Amino acid sequence: MSVKEKRGLIELDNKGLSIRRQCELVGLNRSNLYYEPVAATDETIRFMHRVDEIFTEYPFYGSRRIQETLRREGICGGRERVQWCMREMGLRAIYPKGSLSKRHPGHKIYPYLLRGREITHPNQVWATDITYLRLRRGFVYLVAIIDWYSRYVLSWRISNAMEVSFCREALEEALEKGCPEIFNSDQGSQFTSEDFTGILLSKEIAISMDGRGRAFDNIFTERLWRSVKYEDVYIKDYEICRDAREGLAEYFLFYNNRRYHQSLKYKTPYEVHFGIPCKKE
Repeated sequence: MSVKEKRGLIELDNKGLSIRRQCELVGLNRSNLYYEPVAATDETIRFMHRVDEIFTEYPFYGSRRIQETLRREGICGGRERVQWCMREMGLRAIYPKGSLSKRHPGHKIYPYLLRGREITHPNQVWATDITYLRLRRGFVYLVAIIDWYSRYVLSWRISNAMEVSFCREALEEALEKGCPEIFNSDQGSQFTSEDFTGILLSKEIAISMDGRGRAFDNIFTERLWRSVKYEDVYIKDYEICRDAREGLAEYFLFYNNRRYHQSLKYKTPYEVHFGIPCKKE
C-alpha cells in the first residue's frame, strides 16, 4: 500500500482511535500524514533533465564526474545537489559503490539468484526497474517489466511519484501474459514492499534482488532505458504526462514487434518470446 493510500485511511476526527494509533495500525510514519510535496522549480527540473542526459550518455559516471561536466558547461550545482538528483531519479552509476536506491529498513531483502545462471528460454527470468523521464513541463517515472531472454517488454506504467501502486499494476498486467520462474529487481522500497512481493510469492515465483551497488545485475533493463530515451523521449520531447503515455504506447509496440536486436540475431523480441514471426500490420 502506498503512502498516499495509507493517508486516505486515517480519520482525523476519529474519537475511538488517536492519530498516533491509527498511523501505527496502517504502518504510516506520523510525519508523512501531514506532509505535502513541494513542486520542483523550473530551474530544478532543468537541472534534473541535464543530469539525466549526462548519465544516459555516460552510465559509468558517478556524482563527481557529472558535477564536473555541469561545471564545465557553466551550470551551478554542487556534488550534494547532483547526488540528491540521482537519488530522486533512481540513477546508479555502473561501478561498485554504495547503493543510491531507496531501500526500506523494514522490508525483507531477497538474495540475488542469477549470478552464473544460464538464461535459455522465455519466462525463465523477468526483471523490472524504474527510470526518470523528462517532460517539457516536469517529469514522470517509468516502470517496465522485461523478459531477460527475449527482451520482450511485458508491461509498463508511468507515474508522477515512485510509489508501489504503479509498480504493482505493471506486475499484475504482466502476470496476465505468463509466469516467470524467477523475478529480479533492485532493492528499492517499491519492489521490497509486501504489496509487491506478496503477489510473486502467491504465484510461487522465486524472488531475486540485485546486490547493493551492482547495476550490472539488472543490465537488460538499463539497456532498455537507454533505448527508450534515445529513440523516443529525447526525440519527441513530450510536454505533459498524457503525451508521454500515448507516445510510449506506440514506442513499446515498435520495440516489441519491429525493433531488430543484434543480440537476438536480428529478430524482434516478439519473435523470440513467442517463437513466431510478428504479423504484418
